[in-house]
Amino acid sequence: MISSSQFPLVESAYSRLPEPFYRPANPTPVKRPSVVLWNSKLAGELGLDKVEDSNQLAALLSGNQTLPGSKPLATAYAGHQFGHFVPQLGDGRAILLGEAVGRDGVRHEIQLKGAGPTPFSRNGDGRSSLGPVIREYLVSEAMHALGIPTTRALAATVTGEKVFRERVLPGAVFTRVARSHIRVGTFQYFAARRDLAAVRALADHVIESFFPAITNDGQRYRAFFVAVRDAQAALIARWMQVGFIHGVMNTDNMSILGDTIDYGPCAFMDAYDPATVYSAIDQLGRYAYGNQPYIAAWNLARLGETLLELIDPDQGKAIAWAEEAVRAFMSAYDAKWLRGMKAKIGLIADRPEDLSLVEQLLDAMHKGKADFTLTFRRLAATVDGGADSAVTSLFIEPGIVEQWLSRWRERLSNESRPPADIAREMQRINPAFILRNHRIDRAIDAAVEEGDFSKAIELHAVLARPFDDQPAFAGYLEPPRPGDWKCKTFCGT
Repeated sequence: MISSSQFPLVESAYSRLPEPFYRPANPTPVKRPSVVLWNSKLAGELGLDKVEDSNQLAALLSGNQTLPGSKPLATAYAGHQFGHFVPQLGDGRAILLGEAVGRDGVRHEIQLKGAGPTPFSRNGDGRSSLGPVIREYLVSEAMHALGIPTTRALAATVTGEKVFRERVLPGAVFTRVARSHIRVGTFQYFAARRDLAAVRALADHVIESFFPAITNDGQRYRAFFVAVRDAQAALIARWMQVGFIHGVMNTDNMSILGDTIDYGPCAFMDAYDPATVYSAIDQLGRYAYGNQPYIAAWNLARLGETLLELIDPDQGKAIAWAEEAVRAFMSAYDAKWLRGMKAKIGLIADRPEDLSLVEQLLDAMHKGKADFTLTFRRLAATVDGGADSAVTSLFIEPGIVEQWLSRWRERLSNESRPPADIAREMQRINPAFILRNHRIDRAIDAAVEEGDFSKAIELHAVLARPFDDQPAFAGYLEPPRPGDWKCKTFCGT
């Protein structure tokens, strides 16, 4: 048996809230657990690297063993799913075990996904198949390596059991690490029940735990909403700057802290197209790449609705303030997006033409079907003497981007930095390696069909250094060829 000293978890701060914020939920034991992916670096940072027996570790990470003092629970939340409100969702297959206090003193929640049914399972089996577990493991760690706020992956554990989806598949449990799993939908759950005391208690918990600087603010709930808004603006801007598409930006998939959470039909874009979607469910493109800022604003409006009575007892004044605060989201987002996009093309100084220069490049990339990641990466090489062909070859016709390159070079001449410094900075912020869809498909297929996890392990290692040139893994740079990848919907249930 693993002791608390070997795997030191403390009771989660969330568990100190009263029911109905959560329900007790013990993991359901599985037959033959085995850890197939283990994030040893993260485990070390969290002080969870003292278990040497692999069987004991598998027992813990599958839910077969619960640590003494642990209080497993499933959290309650509601949410707008594709615009339609569902008043009760909750953790149907996720169980919060407790918190690990990292060596930096920060508390992190440890959660098992796929550990069996909970009181919120809605007739589901509470299990996950192996494919979505590998996907979330790799995508969340790829996002972390890019410097984007995200939940983290500690482990993937096969269960030795089958789950039944569109076909019979191997089961698995994903061990997720997060600062918090509280969502916009958590606030909606209590607001929908007109439980103002619970909304207030939840807001106070989040403020005291994560925004302590505003605890004594006379308008703390307004300050809280602004903090959430600005965190979301920064997050979505970073998504857009690396071509990331979440896929299902429901309010129950929107972390209150501005972390990326709940990776389902997500992907990094190959050829640039703002209409790109990665969910077969999203037939109307609600969550397309280009819509993500607007959906984030819409979701924030839903959060604002839950806080109105806390913002101001006068409903008219509360609505007026909340509407103005939501409108300010786009200004905050636009500023962060433009600053980041300018940096991607080597610009720091502010000039009136910069926005149009960025937009013209994106338009050319769209018309030319140019790869999003490689275009920006190769631009860096042209700054310090590289041939234009490195960039123009990415476009279906070189002429589509040649004029833009001339305008860009003229604009670069107004920067006060040497070309070599500009190139280095561009390489530091423009990744060479992203998680290509066809690559993750191959890793998943090898694991599911053959029990071979080597591709997933190698992919994780490559993506841990996304900004470094890695000649040994040059094949991972390339976008898919026709037929390499087919859009799929990924879901664990």
